[in-house]
Amino acid sequence: MTPDIIYSGAGMVVFAMGLYGVIASAHILRKLVAINIMGIGVFMLLIATAHHDTLIDPVPHAMVLTGIVVAVAGTALCLWLAVVIRGLEHDAASHPSQ
Repeated sequence: MTPDIIYSGAGMVVFAMGLYGVIASAHILRKLVAINIMGIGVFMLLIATAHHDTLIDPVPHAMVLTGIVVAVAGTALCLWLAVVIRGLEHDAASHPSQ
């Protein structure tokens, strides 16, 4: 087995673990972590496909770097929304409508 195949297989396993976490978990923060784990699996697959015989293609590496930036921004947005939703739920519980 070549290292590329092993790394690709590990990426698929990591993606599958994240997918299981999204399906099996009911808590929103656990789902967010599972989605990030799925993204790591995709990044691993992209890096594994970047290596060809003697050449290394820089485009998948650039895609992974861009993907990491987008994943961090998306995670920050989701965490902010979770805090806002939690605050709205807390306000609704402390001030029931009449």
